[in-house]
Amino acid sequence: MGAAKIKKGDNVIVLAGKDKGRTGTVLQVMPKDDKVLVEGINVHARHRKPDQANPQGGIDRKPAPLHVSNVAIAVAGKATRVRFEERDGKKVRVAVKTGEVI
Repeated sequence: MGAAKIKKGDNVIVLAGKDKGRTGTVLQVMPKDDKVLVEGINVHARHRKPDQANPQGGIDRKPAPLHVSNVAIAVAGKATRVRFEERDGKKVRVAVKTGEVI
């Protein structure tokens, strides 16, 4: 497995699914499963019965993972692919559309 094109903290845009077009910040990357967790995107609700820890019960909402192919890095609000280049002796991620270092 090579270097990660999408990392934790990146701003990404969703390319497919019910949240297509929305943007968010990557909370977690799961390279083994090729999945990413994006803040506020693909939020699923889990109904909880009251128990000792949570006597009230209620609905837990939390983001579910998305496949990494369904998100792209957002640069200036638009999706772009990522390429790796060597600049000043360092390997850096570069936006294909704008050429700027991510």
